[in-house]
Amino acid sequence: MNLKEVLDNEELTFAEKILTIKQVEPKELKRAGEITIASVDLAAGQDGTTPLAIKVFEEMGGEKVWDPSKILFVIDHTYPSSSAEISNLHKLMRSFASKQGIRVVEGSIIHQVILEEYAVPGMLIVGADSHTTTHGAVGAFATGIGSTELAAVMLEGKIWLKVPSTIRVHLEGSLPKGVYAKDIALHVIGEIGADGANYKSIEWTGGTLSELSVASRATLCNMSMEAGAKNAVVEYDAVTEEYLRELGRSPMVIVKSGRKAEVEDELYIECPKLEPVVAAPSRVDNVKPVREVEGTPIDQAFIGSCTNGRLEDLIEVAKILKGRKVKEGVRLIITPASRKVYMDALKLGVLETLLEAGAIITNSTCGACVGTHLGVLGEGEVAISSSNRNFVGRMGHPSSKVYLASPATVAASAIKGVITDPREFL
Repeated sequence: MNLKEVLDNEELTFAEKILTIKQVEPKELKRAGEITIASVDLAAGQDGTTPLAIKVFEEMGGEKVWDPSKILFVIDHTYPSSSAEISNLHKLMRSFASKQGIRVVEGSIIHQVILEEYAVPGMLIVGADSHTTTHGAVGAFATGIGSTELAAVMLEGKIWLKVPSTIRVHLEGSLPKGVYAKDIALHVIGEIGADGANYKSIEWTGGTLSELSVASRATLCNMSMEAGAKNAVVEYDAVTEEYLRELGRSPMVIVKSGRKAEVEDELYIECPKLEPVVAAPSRVDNVKPVREVEGTPIDQAFIGSCTNGRLEDLIEVAKILKGRKVKEGVRLIITPASRKVYMDALKLGVLETLLEAGAIITNSTCGACVGTHLGVLGEGEVAISSSNRNFVGRMGHPSSKVYLASPATVAASAIKGVITDPREFL
């Protein structure tokens, strides 16, 4: 069995092919449900998970990591630090990384950093953050792991995985006005449920993808985690090729799912029939058309996070906010996903438009999304957010409520002070 035979095999899914290729030894065909030990191309951790990984690494007797060039630490969840205790965790990460020769990035969100600087087709990426699935947007196998698993990977460069079975989601037709990748993702999660893809590989496919940028594909793969997916992927195509060319990167290997491969389930989404939706409190699969909750008063609107804080999101929001004002009494908090996104938005005049409308622009951080700082909700407050989770207490007080939506829906809602269909502003 050689690489070409695996890649050309029309009876294997994406997950089966790439985990066959990445296995350490022996080299044998891997099918869904089977166990493999795979070689990792990139392991990453953030400040909410890495300190424990460092502790476990040392408890296991680790002295040197397996390959510092393939490990990345990102300080993003509470950055800048909001307490002495958190500062000490950041200090631990910096100290360990300095000793080991590991790169530390501060002030950009981990998944955006990996998209901008690391991810290419054919990589096996593991991250101590559940939304590592994001990087399937460029044809990588990317999955979230725990802190103890990260410690083991840092020591050995390998990981134990069960090959996931596959759900294939076909997207066909053009998106109507006011409907975005976030609406597609929420619609699918509403269809299959928050546990509908538990330990499954979601293959996003279909003609609609030719209209979606890598940033929009990242939203699909990021949100796949909210249905329980082990990984999600959009296969390499002309859009991926152009994206990588602009960044000066090349595929490690191009892996495409076999058209005769056995999949567990298939969904067919007629995109022209979609409309703007929200995930109402307090489940991501509690999905409703915006029109059903339109008029619900809000206290805060949040645009950002690893789901929807990319440049195309901020540009779309600026189009809606230009010449308009945020409703008095509403806080509109906008968090670019990385320093690069922040700088690009600054150069394009996007941030100026947002500020003139009354938005608050924060540094790149996960703070508002995870309810640690820079946007924590108070008792009984209601927020509409472009982030990925609306669990009880996710963004602050346990009695607060969070609606999830596209950045356009969030922006429209901020203008009117109530949940609003974005199409009237487009």
